[in-house]
Formats: sequence, C-alpha cells, structure tokens
Amino acid sequence: MTSTAQQPAAGGLSARPDRLRHVVFIAASAAMGGFLFGYDSAVINGAVEGIRGRFDVGAATLGAVIAVALLGAAAGAMLAGRLADRVGRLRVMQLAALLFLASSVGSMLPFTAWDLSFWRIVGGAAIGMASVIGPTYIAEVAPTAYRGRLVSFQQAAVVLGIAVSQLVNWMVLTLADGDQRGSLLGLEAWQVMLGIAAVPAVVYGLLALRIPESPRYLISVGRTGEAKDVLRRLEGEQVDLDARVAEIERSVRSDDAPRFRDLRGRFGLLPIVWVGIGLSVFQQFVGINVIFYYSSSLWQSVGIDPSSSFFYSFTTSVINIVGTVIAMALIDRVGRKPLAVTGSAGMAVSLAAVAWAFSHKTGTGDDISLPDTQAAVALVAAHTFVLFFAMSLGVAVWVLLGEMFPSRIRAAALGVAACAQWIANWLVTATFPAMSEWNLSGSYVIYAIFATLAVPFILKWVPETKGRTLEEMG
Repeated sequence: MTSTAQQPAAGGLSARPDRLRHVVFIAASAAMGGFLFGYDSAVINGAVEGIRGRFDVGAATLGAVIAVALLGAAAGAMLAGRLADRVGRLRVMQLAALLFLASSVGSMLPFTAWDLSFWRIVGGAAIGMASVIGPTYIAEVAPTAYRGRLVSFQQAAVVLGIAVSQLVNWMVLTLADGDQRGSLLGLEAWQVMLGIAAVPAVVYGLLALRIPESPRYLISVGRTGEAKDVLRRLEGEQVDLDARVAEIERSVRSDDAPRFRDLRGRFGLLPIVWVGIGLSVFQQFVGINVIFYYSSSLWQSVGIDPSSSFFYSFTTSVINIVGTVIAMALIDRVGRKPLAVTGSAGMAVSLAAVAWAFSHKTGTGDDISLPDTQAAVALVAAHTFVLFFAMSLGVAVWVLLGEMFPSRIRAAALGVAACAQWIANWLVTATFPAMSEWNLSGSYVIYAIFATLAVPFILKWVPETKGRTLEEMG
C-alpha cells in the first residue's frame, strides 16, 4: 500500500456542519477497526485462567496460546498494504471484519487448546490488517484542516477497545458469580467473553459497507469519475475537482514502492532503521502487554479475588485512555523525545516499585497474599506504569516511526520496525507465564531494566521530529 496520503488543499472542507459530520462519520467508521484491534487484543485477559483450567495446560502452552495471535498480526500487517492496493481499502476492512467475526465465534467454541490457537491466529491477522488499513484510509480521505485530529481517532479507538473489553469481562464474570468457568448462556464465562467480540465485528463490517472508497485508490485504478464524486462529498462543491484529481494522479505516479534492499547499510541495516527497531523493542520490553493480556490472572496470583482483579484490569484501561489523551495534547507542544524520556523514567520507577511489592508475596497454591502495604503499592504503581506508558511510548513511538525515516525508505522501514514490534510483543507475551512462575518479582525487575535503558537510548539515538517537515528528515 502506498504510504503517501492525499494532500487536499488547505481549508478544503467546507464549514457546513452536515459535511463535517459526514467526514467524522467516515473516520469513526474506519477507526472501528482500531476499536476491534484493542478489544480483540485485550479481551483474552479475562479468559486466561478459564483456558488454563478447561484444557489443563501448563505455563508454556498457555503462553503460546495467548501470544500466537501476535504472529498472525505480524502476517496481517505485512499483507494488508499490498492487498489494499489490489482490491481497495474497503475490501480489506470488510475482510478484516469477517476474520474478526470468524475468530470470535471459533474462539468461543474451541474443542482443544490447539484449535483455539488457530482461531487466535485468524483474529491476529485481522488485528494486523486493522492496524494498517485504518490510519491509512483516514489519512487518504481526511481534509487537511482536520487530518491530524481524524487520524488520531485510530489510537483513541484502540485504547477505548481495550477499556471496553475489560469492562465486558468484568460484567460477564460478575454474572457468572466470579468464576471464569462458571455457566452462562450454556457456555463457560470465558467463552462468552471471547464470543461477545462478534458484536463489534458485525458493526465494523456493516460500517465498511456504508463508507466511500478512498479517492486515491479509485484514481490509481482509473475510476476517476467515482473519485470525483467522493471528493465532492468530502471537500465541497467549491473545490476544483479536476485540479485535485490531477494532483493525486501526480502523487500516485511519483510513488516508487520502497524495497527492503534499500534499507541495507554498514551493519546490515541503515542506522536509522536500527533506531526504529530499537524504539519498537523498548516499547514492548517494558512489559506493557503483560498488563493488558494477563493482569486479571496476575492480580489473582498475588491473592486478590477474581472480581476485584477484573475490576482493576478495567481501571488500568481507563488510565490508559487518560494517558493517551494527555500525550495527544502534549506531543506537538513539548516534543516527542521529552515525552518519551520522561515516560520511560517514570515507568522504570513504577516497575521497580511493582517488583518490590511482589517480592513480599507469601503463601503457596490458593493461599497466596500480599501484605496490605505492598498490595497498595503494587496497585498504585501498576496504574502509574500504565499512565506513564500511555503518555509517552504508547503514542510517541508510533509518531516517531511515522516521521523519522527518510521519505524514500519510509514505508519499508516502518514495516520492518512494526514487524519488530509485533515479534517483541510476542516474546514478552509468550514468556510471561513461565517467567512469573519462575520469579514474579524478578520478571518486573527485568522490565524495569529495559525501561531504564530506554532513557539513554532515546537521548542519544532518537531524533526529535517536532516542527520538522517529513522532507527535512532526508
């Protein structure tokens, strides 16, 4: 998929409220993929202990089942671009919606842990597609004056999806009397949690049938008349449609698809590509997705009752939304690096506090607890960690990856960095169950070390892109 979004004339959108509402509806519909991205990624949090008990699997197998979706996501992200250039942006959204639906139904009715893994790979592929197609489509249809705010719908939708999944999990668990394997609607509670994802999947598919195709794609395949109709609805009658079409045609013709061999440098890859990979790895190696995938079982492992553990998973998701809003408000004011450095330092302190608190865990089996003081520190520090992550690396890394690479290699370099991020995410997610059984406190010491190392890495190697045009990046 081409990486250059269309560049509408400044002020191209009329101030008419009906047209603005139409554009917002289109962007919000596309961002529904981001909602499913967040929802489907995090809903598994509520099912971890249910899956462990239903299929009687050990820590390593459990980690593999939870993490395998991330490998599907890497594949989906790699395929989405080329597929969107061949069949269109809307067809990729509709395919992602079908995959989300199939995954939710299959995950709700698995026979073994292994076919559950298959359905999670299917859902992961949908997540990968949604992570690519949503922001690309929005950027291509959004008028210049509103593009930044409209593209930010995607990230806002992701964190909202995470929060809603945790709220749904908590409500389902409450209806099942606090038992993940409790009976509900003829199924076990954890199955219902996974199956409910079918609802937003259907909504996403229906919305993808109502919004227009990207004018950029339509022009690239010679459907100029349709492109003009879409541009007229998006930008108003006052826009010179012939000039706009000619502008997009020139942009399409000038786009040379970057090749991975263009990334080669002295140490295998160009230095700036290694920096992008490093950013992606640090973003994941601080252990953020342990919170989103395992927090319910994590809190239960230190003696907190299931209902409370699900509630705390929901509250951390709310904190994630708050931190994301703060980052969106500050990133163009204070810059990318200050946010990333401050957030990494805050995460290091918070993770160290969590490690200290978990080191006081006592008891064995079902009789495990934390002293009151350490329990309070663990809860506050975990929420603080999520806040620092959301207001720094959660947003800043994606902004930096979209801006820091030279134009001629941007798409290919971003693809490599994103793939590294999915793989790092998979490593953390797959290893946490076994690591927590080995030493829960020690696991958080390792995450704290990576958060600490991120500070000098960002200060020395990461360029500040605030206030610089993409052309200035090389």
